[in-house]
Amino acid sequence: MKEKVKSMSFVIGFRRATQEAIEFLVDLRIASMNDHLVQAGIFMNRQQHSIRVHEFFNDSHLILKDGEAIGLLKLGLMSDSLHIRQFQILPKLHGLGIGSKVLEVVKRKSIELKLPITLNVLLENPAKQLYLRNGFIIEGENELEYQMRWSSSGS
Repeated sequence: MKEKVKSMSFVIGFRRATQEAIEFLVDLRIASMNDHLVQAGIFMNRQQHSIRVHEFFNDSHLILKDGEAIGLLKLGLMSDSLHIRQFQILPKLHGLGIGSKVLEVVKRKSIELKLPITLNVLLENPAKQLYLRNGFIIEGENELEYQMRWSSSGS
């Protein structure tokens, strides 16, 4: 993804993640996800977080704010959807509208591909509110997470 989005007083961009970003991505995952995972009864050590970072690594894009890495967007192109595998932003930057700006870019891509967006979010993760505010609907739920969907047609 090469798109840049101007927002307030900063620019959001994307760059494909490389092996040099692994430590940042593991630290990011721990900072942004660990509390939510523990709340869900999932306890992971650093190595387990690293394994998750490495899963589908070729789908990983760093989210950049003014050229500096601040997050991760891992998008999977499936036969029937554009699936957000992982989406994390440094906690100190939550609430600035960055998540919504990133979702705007993903929505434009889904429209271009004529595919809906799907994702899973932990039941108690406040990111669920971000997705609901941005037009995602809850399609299903299990003991761990919600399955959510966004479509340009609204269905």
